[in-house]
Amino acid sequence: MIISDPAAPVTPEEKPPSPALELTVRVAGVVISVLAAFCSAVLEVFGTQLRLGGIPVGVSVLAALVVNPAIAWFAATTVGRLWAVGPPWVVWTGWMLFATGYRTPEGDYLVAGDDWIALATVLLGSLAFAGYAYRMILRRRLVP
Repeated sequence: MIISDPAAPVTPEEKPPSPALELTVRVAGVVISVLAAFCSAVLEVFGTQLRLGGIPVGVSVLAALVVNPAIAWFAATTVGRLWAVGPPWVVWTGWMLFATGYRTPEGDYLVAGDDWIALATVLLGSLAFAGYAYRMILRRRLVP
């Protein structure tokens, strides 16, 4: 005869999450990842001009290489599909392309053509999204 402990917590049977909750989480995942990509792109554009003692600091390149795969991971994980990497990637790259061609009222460009840090940020940031997506595609093919 098995005697159970009356002080032990009773755990209810696990129910699968409702379809409405799953849809809400997926939509929130896409929205949050798009907002994060936009905020990241804005900060990285303005971080390209960061200098310490007149020497340019490439912190925006490092940020793009670290933050963009994290955003892609978050999008793919919350949505559960690889296509979720696309919307933040498009928003990030679109903002960067807009910033490269935008002139301020004073006549300055947000991203100058002779600023190697800004150009490296644009290139490597977009490649960071592409690299994450490519890795996920390969992983999906290798898994039986």
